[in-house]
Amino acid sequence: MKVDTEFLTRLKAGGDFDAALCMNCGTCTALCPLGIELLPRRLFRYALLGNREAIVASSEAIYSCLLCRLCEANCPGSVPIAENVRALRTYVNREVHGLAEA
Repeated sequence: MKVDTEFLTRLKAGGDFDAALCMNCGTCTALCPLGIELLPRRLFRYALLGNREAIVASSEAIYSCLLCRLCEANCPGSVPIAENVRALRTYVNREVHGLAEA
C-alpha cells in the first residue's frame, strides 16, 4: 500500500469529509439495505490512512450507495456518512475521471 499524505486534504477540498468519528463498529455495514460490506467504514479508514489506491479501486461500491442515510441515522458516532460518500464521489469524479463539478 502506498500512503498518499496529501490525499485527505484533496478529499476535503471536494466537500465536507469527516470520518474521524468513525469507531469502526460495523453498524453501518449491518444496516445497509444493499449489503455492501465495503461501505462505509472501510472506505473511511482508507481515506484517513491516505490509501488513494484503495478508494479508486472501490469506485463501484462508492457509487452503489443509495445515500438513504439508514446507516447514518443509527451511527453511534454521529458520522455524516452520506456527506462523506458524496465527498468520495466528488473526488473520484474530479481526480479519476477528470470531471468538473456542475
